[in-house]
Amino acid sequence: MKSNKVFIEIQFGTAKLEESINAIMSVAQLKKILRMTIQNDAQLTLRFTGKAESRKLNAAYRNKDYATNILTFNYHTPGQALHSDLVICWPIVVQEAKTQGKSIVDHLSHLLVHGALHAQGFDHEDEIEAEAMESLEVAILQKLKIANPYL
Repeated sequence: MKSNKVFIEIQFGTAKLEESINAIMSVAQLKKILRMTIQNDAQLTLRFTGKAESRKLNAAYRNKDYATNILTFNYHTPGQALHSDLVICWPIVVQEAKTQGKSIVDHLSHLLVHGALHAQGFDHEDEIEAEAMESLEVAILQKLKIANPYL
């Protein structure tokens, strides 16, 4: 069985964000979830931001003037190692988890899996793509003992 080389850098927009996130999930746990999801060699940057940075990035790259839970930026060339950034807006993640009645750990785990699948080219633009992507998400989350987030 081939072992993938997955390099992960984790960044925090502020020291307060780092403290808040580390109280919920360790860097080792964050990396474990990403490594479980990535199917090939990869270089990933995972960045946690506040609402202002998320809104700025979402406006600049998606023409949507609001903060969003996760953004995925791909830089890789097909046939080469995956190279992507995942940007998570921590206040949105916390807010959504509370609104949806989920634990923050479960919701964050789901978003990490979701973003890492996007980085690998999976999408949910039509029903067939959405079903395929959601099936993979559910299977990976099940390995982490996290319930199906789509129920």
